[in-house]
Amino acid sequence: MRHSNSGFSKTGLDRLRDVLARHVESGKIPGLVALVSRGDKTHVETIGTMRHDGGAPMSRDTIFRMASTSKPVSVGAAMVLLDECRLRLDDPVDPWLPELADRQVLKRIDSPLDDTVPARRPITVRDVLTSTFGLGMDMTSLGTPIMGAIFEQGLTPNLPEPMPEPDEWMRRLGALPLMHQPGERWQYQISNDLLGVLVARVTGQSFETFLRERIFDPLGMKDTAFHVPADKIDRLPTLYAPDPQSGEFHVWDEAAGGRWSRPPAFQGGGGGLVSTVDDYHAYFRMLLNGGMHGSERILSRPAVELMTTNRLTPEQQAARHAMAVNNVHVSFGQGQHGGWGFGMAVRTYRGDYAPIGQFGWDGGSGTSTYADPDNQLTGILLTQVGASAPYSIRLMHDFWTTLYQAIDD
Repeated sequence: MRHSNSGFSKTGLDRLRDVLARHVESGKIPGLVALVSRGDKTHVETIGTMRHDGGAPMSRDTIFRMASTSKPVSVGAAMVLLDECRLRLDDPVDPWLPELADRQVLKRIDSPLDDTVPARRPITVRDVLTSTFGLGMDMTSLGTPIMGAIFEQGLTPNLPEPMPEPDEWMRRLGALPLMHQPGERWQYQISNDLLGVLVARVTGQSFETFLRERIFDPLGMKDTAFHVPADKIDRLPTLYAPDPQSGEFHVWDEAAGGRWSRPPAFQGGGGGLVSTVDDYHAYFRMLLNGGMHGSERILSRPAVELMTTNRLTPEQQAARHAMAVNNVHVSFGQGQHGGWGFGMAVRTYRGDYAPIGQFGWDGGSGTSTYADPDNQLTGILLTQVGASAPYSIRLMHDFWTTLYQAIDD
């Protein structure tokens, strides 16, 4: 059922601000920017500072490293290509990604890399979009030869070595066997980076150029990119990864001279974007509006419906759900939504305050972005504290709880 859009109660918004401020005052979160909207009403809170030891205050135009909240936005590029029939869901990816033709698949997840069987079928566009193409970050398989190889080859972000440029990345990816048969199992991360390579090869443009022309510019997302130019770098906070034991704030990335201060070799759809609350609000509001931004159509309504509803089979769903609920001690309780669409989680059961159908995702740099069609609600919470300690995740939980209790109807 659709609810009216009378926005939020003043009492509820006051409580939201109090809860957010409490996290900052605790010393665990240096600063944050939060945006909540319903219908045409938008409310923004900026609390705290850019650095752990003070510095400039957070502001509405502070630019954050979006980490995995890049996924729901970068997948929009693929939806444009589906709308235009330049990609088809069940076409093999081999013509564009020949490195992934004729795959071998491990007999068991902990097999040596040469203990394989041939893939039962080619990898399709659908497999890449649903994160089921056969390779991914599997935290339940740490220590296996295949996970070791993924780390050694620099195939994931956040390692000391940056990811190589796309063709070399593809060469390394193509040298590995798959962990699972194509389409068999949901796996995190690598598919979202692969998607960017696919888009670039189909369009003959860089992934960022295509995103800019078809998504960012039409939506007015002027601060969204894969790096922060010098004239904006003072708007990027320091990123911290607190020590998991002592809680001490370790700098993970400085703004000036840091990882996002120059264009990367690899434009990572899985976690490479920087953005602001207003840019992300424009994107998620477009999804809530069925692909429309004002009078301009960005995506077709069916494309939006496809990406924002659960795409996993019951078997794939069971594996993802088990990973989420059996690893809460690692994830601090995040990721328990049940389903997955294209590039984002989709809530398929009610496990907390948010209703079924809510879609979006969280980032390991302390970012959380979701929209809820039932309440016509968007929430965006951005901070600079990585999830090495539970501080930013607990803040997210409290943000969503207080956001939902602020609904006034």
